[in-house]
Amino acid sequence: MSFTFFYIYIPKIAISQFIFFITSKKSVIFVQIKNVMLINEILFSAQLTNEQKLIVTKIINSERLNTAEGTELFNFDLGVLGIIASHVNLKKNESKVYFNKNFHIEPTNICIYNCKFCSYHRRIGEDGSWEYPLDEILKKVESYKNSDVTEVHIVGGVHPSRDLNYYGLMLSKIKEILPHIHIKAFTAVELDYMIKKAGLTLEEGLIKLKNYGLGSIPGGGAEIFDPEIRKKVCHEKSSSEQWLMIHETAHKTGLQSNATMLYGHLENYRHRIEHLNKLRELQDKTNGFNTFIPLKYKKENNSLSYLGEVNTYEDLKNYAVSRIYLDNFNHIKAYWPMLGKDITQIALSFGVDDIDGTIDDSTKIYSMAGAKDTRPSMNTNEITQLIKTSGKIPVERDTLYNIIQK
Repeated sequence: MSFTFFYIYIPKIAISQFIFFITSKKSVIFVQIKNVMLINEILFSAQLTNEQKLIVTKIINSERLNTAEGTELFNFDLGVLGIIASHVNLKKNESKVYFNKNFHIEPTNICIYNCKFCSYHRRIGEDGSWEYPLDEILKKVESYKNSDVTEVHIVGGVHPSRDLNYYGLMLSKIKEILPHIHIKAFTAVELDYMIKKAGLTLEEGLIKLKNYGLGSIPGGGAEIFDPEIRKKVCHEKSSSEQWLMIHETAHKTGLQSNATMLYGHLENYRHRIEHLNKLRELQDKTNGFNTFIPLKYKKENNSLSYLGEVNTYEDLKNYAVSRIYLDNFNHIKAYWPMLGKDITQIALSFGVDDIDGTIDDSTKIYSMAGAKDTRPSMNTNEITQLIKTSGKIPVERDTLYNIIQK
């Protein structure tokens, strides 16, 4: 039996106030805060600069951080960040960790864009491309008629010939088969193209899709908002301003959405915080985001492979900073097919309170980019055990975070 240890710095005074669980083979250390007052002791025990102590004080007092303070969070020790992020998460979500029962539909990977980081994109007729006919998609939906899934997640490439009416028909047919299913579908980039192709305004297009059965929209396509970095990694697709406007308009029409950020490529910490700040500003305005999902750049089969990937230390730091900075977001999600089950468990001690859903081996986006789990699927028992062994309380939710079962 082999053991792999993951090192986290924790101030000496904190050690007695933590519970550690070390599991073999999974490479996991679970750290659970035993006393929320521990965060006050950090101010006197940890090796913090005066600036960092002022930042911690603001967090304790629930005061909003500015972008400079947000950027400084990345200079904190990881263990201290975990304590602070867990403190913030505890106030928002207690010890609950959310999941849902879902499956994905990826109608096509044919795409008019060629983003540098994308391992999924193919041109028409290229090896590895697919465009499933509607009958085949509906056959897959039929297979869930007697199940208790609550969400179907639909995203794919921006196909040159498919417009809003094509996808609207797909939504309506899905609702005929599964009347109670929540349809979360189409990134802002997909929406931008299909609505323009149909000759509609953004608001008209979103309302039409809502009438077809659209329930909410996912957060993909945000990538990184900084215009210079965006120009280098995805210059062809919808701009940052367009992404934000599409989500703002969706919120105004009654469609809630998720938000994402692609990290670990050409961006730096300042770019990440500026990205989070734009999301926070829009959330102040609309309160329409359900959750924030950091998405890790994966290096296989794309044009940025020479960069490699950031390590787990950076992943956890990014989750913790996101939890602390996004004070008006209730939820931070670790997308387990991307991160892996073991690191997802660790992330629950760094501000994460959602791990997505059962998935049912229905997505290829991250497996094509080199994710370890090439056929991602977990049943309810596996998910609840993953959460419980992290010292947390599993809560089944629907897409909009209404509680189904504890």
